[in-house]
Amino acid sequence: MKIATRIDNLGTETAFAVSAQAREWAAKGNKIYPFHLGDMNMSTPQNIIEAANKYIVDGKNGYCPSEGILPLREALADDVGSKRGVSYSPDNVSVQPGGKPTIGKFIQAVMNPGDEVLYPNPGYPIYESQIEYYGGIAMPYSYDQTDSGFAIDIEKMKSSITDKTTALIYNNYNNPISAESSRTEMEAIAQFAIEHDLWVLSDDAYYEMLYDTRPLSIVNIPEMQERTVILYTFSKKFAMTGWRIGAAIGPENVIKVINKLNVNAESCTNHFHQYAMVEALNGDQSGSEAILNELRKRRNTAVSGLNEIDGVNIATPECTFYLFPNVTKIMARKGFNKISEIQEGALYNSGVSFCTRDHFGRPQEGETEFYIRFAYSGISVEEITEGMSKLKLYFESSD
Repeated sequence: MKIATRIDNLGTETAFAVSAQAREWAAKGNKIYPFHLGDMNMSTPQNIIEAANKYIVDGKNGYCPSEGILPLREALADDVGSKRGVSYSPDNVSVQPGGKPTIGKFIQAVMNPGDEVLYPNPGYPIYESQIEYYGGIAMPYSYDQTDSGFAIDIEKMKSSITDKTTALIYNNYNNPISAESSRTEMEAIAQFAIEHDLWVLSDDAYYEMLYDTRPLSIVNIPEMQERTVILYTFSKKFAMTGWRIGAAIGPENVIKVINKLNVNAESCTNHFHQYAMVEALNGDQSGSEAILNELRKRRNTAVSGLNEIDGVNIATPECTFYLFPNVTKIMARKGFNKISEIQEGALYNSGVSFCTRDHFGRPQEGETEFYIRFAYSGISVEEITEGMSKLKLYFESSD
């Protein structure tokens, strides 16, 4: 008996492979400092937990509309629209079992086999995986390192356009590199999408994970709202990675298609979770504010620790909970040729577990610098300090 050949086109979220490696090392009695996975070790705010419990008791345990319950779609339309300076109705909202399903459903809705989709690389690996699984051609665009972080290589993006290009995936406040577009950069991307009549997926998973600045949205630029689908998730702002609930928000014609895909994929998203999310959006926000404040402390501690290592110099990002330092000098000091060598060496010699650039899309031709990624969402300030001290000893040694 055979397995379908299309499975060969399906990638994975390779950060989970690093998790397995770290678990195996910990099982042998070793201390692990977990910077590898963008999970969160903070509790979901209490008012949301209490709301979920209430709606379980109230019997919200059956099927509900495939597009999502109306109170949640109303709350999402108001919250997402008002924070981006645009107007949405409930008909523009499709509730999803997490943020990730929006990626695949958007691609199915707007891309035919053989079409090309532009996507960020380094970037979330599921973009590349889903484009290719559904028969498309994944066309990467890249970033340039600057003194303040990373900027999209607009010229590389422009040079990748063909008559087969149908969509652009845009992840402002980016995983893994914490890239934050300036207004000028965002307007250039919007103009590019308009000129070439592209659909846009705006992955807003980290839209509100900003520390000292206010977020910008591409849908606020004229002519962009009607061609853009927003990926929304509750996972980050409310520390709900395991709850699996999010939404696709965009033009009604594509949302109708996504709703049809909902019927075929999961029937509906968890019923009582949806009612609890109304409380998340409309209720007390102090819990999410506390989460962001804690992440700010962790960011500052991690950035400080990395910058104390000889051979590392990293700017302080204003968004997400990731750091993406250049370790080219350390690779040379260690005599390493493969980025996996530094990842495994750090794990087995310091207990510090992190991902590498290679976990976030296939490396592009001509890349000469080496990068690693730290997620500080699942590790305490105390452990960050301790782990960075051990990492410094390992990185600064010549063996």
